Amino acid sequence: MSFVEIYDTTLRDGSQMEGISFSVADKIRIARKFDEMDFDYVEGGWPFSNPKDLELFEVLREKPLKNARLAAFGMTRRPGIASCDDSNIMALLSSGAPVVTIFGKTWDLHVREALKTTLDENLSMIADSVSFLVGKGRQVIFDAEHFFDGYADNPDYALKVLEAAAESGASTLVMCDTNGGSLPVRTMEVVSVVRERFGVPLGIHTHNDSGLAVANTLVAVGCGVTHIQGTVNGFGERCGNADLCSIIPCLGLKMGLKMKVDLEALTSLSHYVYEIANIHPDGHQPFVGNSAFAHKGGVHVSAVSRSARTYEHIAPEKVGNKRRILISELSGKSNVLHKAEQMNADLDAAALKKVMSSLVKLEHEGYQFEGAEASFEILILKANGKYRKLFDLEGFRVIIEKRGADDAMITEATIKVRVGEQSVHTVAEGDGPVHALDNAMRKALLQFYPSLSRMKLTDYKVRVIDETSGTAAKVRVLVESSAGASSWGTVGVSENIIEASWLAIVDSIAYALQKEEEG
Repeated sequence: MSFVEIYDTTLRDGSQMEGISFSVADKIRIARKFDEMDFDYVEGGWPFSNPKDLELFEVLREKPLKNARLAAFGMTRRPGIASCDDSNIMALLSSGAPVVTIFGKTWDLHVREALKTTLDENLSMIADSVSFLVGKGRQVIFDAEHFFDGYADNPDYALKVLEAAAESGASTLVMCDTNGGSLPVRTMEVVSVVRERFGVPLGIHTHNDSGLAVANTLVAVGCGVTHIQGTVNGFGERCGNADLCSIIPCLGLKMGLKMKVDLEALTSLSHYVYEIANIHPDGHQPFVGNSAFAHKGGVHVSAVSRSARTYEHIAPEKVGNKRRILISELSGKSNVLHKAEQMNADLDAAALKKVMSSLVKLEHEGYQFEGAEASFEILILKANGKYRKLFDLEGFRVIIEKRGADDAMITEATIKVRVGEQSVHTVAEGDGPVHALDNAMRKALLQFYPSLSRMKLTDYKVRVIDETSGTAAKVRVLVESSAGASSWGTVGVSENIIEASWLAIVDSIAYALQKEEEG
């Protein structure tokens, strides 16, 4: 079984994605997480380009990574200047990184139009830069920029570029599909030619402009490439880079290649990077997405419950993910029974019929339970008679007031609830009507149920169900709550956004108290 090495460029190439701006602290946290994952290389950034990357290298020089090799990224020397006099080359050395990844032009169009120099001078720039850095004790990885486009226009010159880097001491030659326009069949042809010609380890670096970054990477590996560059979650400029969260499991689970990376931690790694980047995770992302192993159709669920292989290409646990059974009007009895089994809830024929009937009715009204599994669990508990109502609403009122044009909005909620024989009347303010209502509800119930102090509302979403009704349209409110490490979603629907919010909040609190009672 062959080994391949993983080179992550999230902190450099990934940070060029629109909407991402990592702080130095963010980059350090991500770098250490990649180190824990046992990536072979972590590219810290371009120390010549900005102060943040300079600071990152300073921090990691004082407290180095334990498993991964830190790489500094930069370009070859400029035309007509010695490497020792080039500020970019010297910044790469000053970074203290044991690995230097430099890119050079392989497309003659770029040499003439972008660098404004000759083809021979470009070869000298590459050879001089690599040999200088190797002479200073650095491992040098050469990124052949625009290699596939360059090879298409002038194959002889593109190969001469690789030759100049290899003969000067580059440890790995990385073929870059910088514009992301290559097709897998062409990638296979070109990589095969390079593999025949060079004995140096080869790498691949692809972009996703044609939606083929992962495919091109896997094809290249199939042709003998052993060094894989990419980013976690496919972050990158334009349409992104090759997604390591897809590449790594394909290499390990489908191509039988060995890596040091911990596959079972892949899903948590993906979500960790999304969180730091302040980007909502892509639920439909292969392998690690929340919907990657989600089943909705009744036929599918029935089959999966008997044999997971019927509708799952791998066991979700192998990448740290999990199977999810979705509930909707498309669901069959298998979905509901599977969900009840996950809850350790018994459903006899009568209760099952009641759940199915309620499900169809509620979805017709605009409810959706895919992101509100706690509300669905309450529905099951009500059907099998195991739901215990711990409080009753006697009424609430929400007041929103603005006294002057420059004054802040004031929102106040008054609520009256009954717990057993005792009626409680409370008032609370909040940042908006939903927050005020939530605060008032907790304030009223906290004296009876102290565990609610650990619960908090973490997300709130509103969806208009029927846009054609304008401001009279029904809305669906989805609330996400958490207590410690656990989190759950609930849903409410109404023409009135406050009432819809109230219904979702009530389900959320009821669910938390139900779980508390179950111990």
